Amino acid sequence: MTRLLVTGGAGYVGSHALRTLRQAGHEAVVLDDLRAGFEDAVQGAPLVRADVGDPIALGRVFAEHGPFDGVLHFAASISVPESVALPLRYYRNNMAASAVLIDTALAHDVRAFVLSSTAAVYGSSDVQPIVEDVPLCPENPYGASKLMIERMLADAGRAHRLSWMALRYFNASGADPDNGLGERHDPETHLIPLALEAAAGLRPALQIFGSDWPTPDGTCIRDYIHVRDLADAHRLGIEALLAGGEGGCFNLGTGGGHSIRAVLASVERVTGRPVPVQEAARRPGDPAVLVADSRRFRDAFGWTPRHSELDTIVGNAWDWLRRWRGL
Repeated sequence: MTRLLVTGGAGYVGSHALRTLRQAGHEAVVLDDLRAGFEDAVQGAPLVRADVGDPIALGRVFAEHGPFDGVLHFAASISVPESVALPLRYYRNNMAASAVLIDTALAHDVRAFVLSSTAAVYGSSDVQPIVEDVPLCPENPYGASKLMIERMLADAGRAHRLSWMALRYFNASGADPDNGLGERHDPETHLIPLALEAAAGLRPALQIFGSDWPTPDGTCIRDYIHVRDLADAHRLGIEALLAGGEGGCFNLGTGGGHSIRAVLASVERVTGRPVPVQEAARRPGDPAVLVADSRRFRDAFGWTPRHSELDTIVGNAWDWLRRWRGL
């Protein structure tokens, strides 16, 4: 049995990964300041409420709740538009705080570190689906901050023999409503929950940011990966590192993309309700297409997305929203 520290474990992806890790028999302690997470999402796991960038609080967590075999790092600010408007906040919350976490982990002899990274490190790539070896050109401070964390881990790995892995997932989506877990960002920025809330009459018309992108229907294309599949990948990753496996950077996605209009069509199929929309200008920092080539991770760890068909993702998210909002 291993003992793990899960930062951001009360958040969306972190809570799903936490559940999967505990189901697999791992002990886990959650570190989360609850700015974007929810205490009930840890479902009974030990929770320390603290800022991941606070060295004194971190030192106390490692001393009082460790020793930890590994760290899974989900704590971060994640909104692309907000990162464009408030770049220094993103470099502080993501990059600087992660440096404190990595340094503290090394000081306490942590053997393995898995980072929740992002496709935003690629920017607009001419290669689709995107492979891990394409040039890294993030187009917004969010992606740039995550890329800097990856580079810190690579340098720490060479200097201190830390086994590490960065999982670059594309569009995390879906929910695990049967186990009381779902997506509840405040404010919500992700397309599928926004579209579901618009269909349910919980918010005004959904804004489509740009209808003149160089795509078949003029709207952005993204690779939607179910959060339960992401949770499985994080479990496989940390277990592989602790067993002496090779780390590095890996994409997580389905290899297929869906346009905004295709997602809205799925929402209307699943809910039986129309989605009111309003066309708006493009947002700064948005690439037209992001689709993952995940063969490197699949081949290395035997991972296969099992829940990521679009209507399944939307259906699980709809079930979660109805339970959460009492619809």
